[in-house]
Amino acid sequence: MQEVQLTLVHWIYVAMVLVVIATMALRRDTVLPCIVGLFVIGLAYSGSLVKTIQIMFNALTAAGAEFIGIITVISLVVAMSKAMTDVGTDYLIMRPAAKLMVNANVAFFVLGIAMMIVAWFVWPSPAVALIGALLLPVAVRAGLPVIGAAMAMNLFGHGIALSSDWIIQGAPKLTAQFAGLPDASGVTGPGAPLFFTMAIVTIGTAFYMLRKDMAKNKSKVDAEVLAYQQAAASAEVRKLSSVAYVSAILIPLVFIIDVIAMLRLDLKGGDATALIGGTALAMMALMAFGEFKGEALEKVTDYVRDGFMFGIKVFAPVIVIGGFFFLGSEGTAKAILGENATGLLSDLGNALAAAVPLSKAPVALIQMIVGGITGLDGSGFSGLPLVGSLAQTFGPSIDGNVGVLAALGQISAVWVGGGTVVPWGLIPVAAIAGVEPMELARRNFIPVMLGLLVTTIVAIVLL
Repeated sequence: MQEVQLTLVHWIYVAMVLVVIATMALRRDTVLPCIVGLFVIGLAYSGSLVKTIQIMFNALTAAGAEFIGIITVISLVVAMSKAMTDVGTDYLIMRPAAKLMVNANVAFFVLGIAMMIVAWFVWPSPAVALIGALLLPVAVRAGLPVIGAAMAMNLFGHGIALSSDWIIQGAPKLTAQFAGLPDASGVTGPGAPLFFTMAIVTIGTAFYMLRKDMAKNKSKVDAEVLAYQQAAASAEVRKLSSVAYVSAILIPLVFIIDVIAMLRLDLKGGDATALIGGTALAMMALMAFGEFKGEALEKVTDYVRDGFMFGIKVFAPVIVIGGFFFLGSEGTAKAILGENATGLLSDLGNALAAAVPLSKAPVALIQMIVGGITGLDGSGFSGLPLVGSLAQTFGPSIDGNVGVLAALGQISAVWVGGGTVVPWGLIPVAAIAGVEPMELARRNFIPVMLGLLVTTIVAIVLL
């Protein structure tokens, strides 16, 4: 282990990281503490006010440059999803899934899996509106209580889909960057057993608890089902154009081809992201041209604008937070502070490993807890810079797999902050289902906590 000389800058960084974590624990936004951290560290490192101001700006541009690919692909798939809604393609794609819902048990998994698949391709937030409008009423008419439908959408979409993010790869790419891994596969590959463990334990527990509750409150469930069945009788059928039918076949087909191309051509990281983003852009433009003809020019502009407004809204705070945590990694620290800079968090990890013998179990537990704390602000992504940096720091110190440790932190951060446990993070699902956010969070709490515990144990074994 290389001997590290800790300086005042290192201790300021530790103090500011603790401030950021405490702010998250208090359910407050962390952008201001990160800005203060950049200022104080920049001043302590450079001794110049002018240089400090430049360092603050450099941190944001460095983070923005790292995130631009993720922001762009998410914006483009959201733009495509808006075009699908206007054309009616979303309705046609979801209709076969609706026919499968023959009873409450099947409805829970069909609704959840449909939410998961759509969320993989177009992100959970747009998927909530799509699935909620098209499939949630069908699931309830099949006998699933409204709270059960909300749980299925929430756990499969904001839990499984967002935490694994196999297709868009926004979360694993972000985590990998801070963990010092070459691309998203450095997280998705080693972390695959953890993703499956979390999914199986959490969904299994939630479904078991839901079935017990349905048996206990049968009359209430029957009343909900009857109300939705009566509402369905007066539902108006939408008339769709031929463009909707063609694109309903074409869109799933081209994305399946994309996935096959990724596997056959070994496309990873930015190459895979570019394929998905370019496909989304092309399909959005084709749908707009086919459906709106002369108005297509304006429609495409609207879709792109709306998509990027969504992407920037999600990532604007992450850029500032990421700029601060990029100081922890040597490569990006040099871009922010200068060529003589070292990775502050890496130095601290090496110093800690030299002073205190670390082992896999406590490190994995710390990673899971820190990931969960970072998710308390209701944003699963804001904690990824920290858990990625911690994985890069402590993985080598315990001679463990950095990818496994990074995946564990990502799972904890996204399952908590992505919107399955904290009430202020799952408002979209609760709103579209018409249930109380606190009630949905309460139903999810035990399954998610049990899932995190079992996943942490598996991670310790894999480390």
